[in-house]
Amino acid sequence: MKRTYIFFICTLISLSISSQKIQKDKSPKKAAIYSAVIPGCGQIYTKKYWKVPIIYGGLVTSAYFINDNNNQYKEYREAALLSYETGEDQLGYTYSELITLKDHYKRNREISYFSFVGVYILNIIDASVNAHLFHFDVSDDISLNIRPYSTFSNTGVSFSLNL
Repeated sequence: MKRTYIFFICTLISLSISSQKIQKDKSPKKAAIYSAVIPGCGQIYTKKYWKVPIIYGGLVTSAYFINDNNNQYKEYREAALLSYETGEDQLGYTYSELITLKDHYKRNREISYFSFVGVYILNIIDASVNAHLFHFDVSDDISLNIRPYSTFSNTGVSFSLNL
């Protein structure tokens, strides 16, 4: 059900993008909104297709570590509670070691949340910046023209730099 919904939204966005007239400039606002709704769609809108796997790689990796650290945190938290109640070692660790491990995995889980949100926000910023720079000229045509000029009251040299 969830995959069908995501596929439907991606299809609608891609059809709306492909049916638009070729514009002189891409809208940074549209690119940011597309990336906010579905990560990577802003990059598709600005035709930076190679960035989509990087974005999803960052999001999936962060989600994996959130899940893994959360599972470890729960395991060591419950073992610490049981060790505190019974006074016996659990999982081969003392109570103080279990508390240290619990805190370690809790901290790692929080860092993973921050990395997930960071990748998501960078995805939106990247799409907006790409839209701003969509027609930026990166050609090798750099030239400097020097011409003398003369008017009734002035004489001089004119410099023209094309980047």
